[in-house]
Amino acid sequence: MIDVEGRWPDLGQFIRAQRDAAQMSVRRLAESAGVSNPYLSQIERGLRKPSAEILQQIAKALRISVETLYVRAGILEGDDEPRPTVVEAIVGDERLTVEQRHTLITVYESFLAQNIGPVSGTASAPRPAPAKEPETATPETAKRETAKSEAAAPAPAARPVSRPAAKKRAPRPAGESPRPREG
Repeated sequence: MIDVEGRWPDLGQFIRAQRDAAQMSVRRLAESAGVSNPYLSQIERGLRKPSAEILQQIAKALRISVETLYVRAGILEGDDEPRPTVVEAIVGDERLTVEQRHTLITVYESFLAQNIGPVSGTASAPRPAPAKEPETATPETAKRETAKSEAAAPAPAARPVSRPAAKKRAPRPAGESPRPREG
């Protein structure tokens, strides 16, 4: 049996954390969810028990899944099975090549490092090894690799055609008329 009563403060804290993460004020979230400021404040403090409909409106305003709020509120039972980490999910996706997995993990970890500092704990997940480089490069393989990278690279932007600068003429002495053109 789920302890529904004990989940209300946890739900309120979760909603507040999501609101803070979305950088929304109580007033703005309340307006977006169609509830009053005091009511939303009471939900966040665990003093009120919102209906499933109100939770749905709050989830929509926060742009999170309503199921997440339902689980927090005890309306739905959550999965007891642990979910894989992002790195584990990437490594386990057989639709990706080894190079794609490696690149995704590298990008993901760089984003985490930017947001929260160096990533720790992801080393336990198996990392795909980058593809082996050919041990001996031949002119043919070099041409293929160059062709691949050129095909994948976006075409350079067209540059405006520049015309040669006109030759500067020396100033005419005073009183001299222009020469007639021949032709």
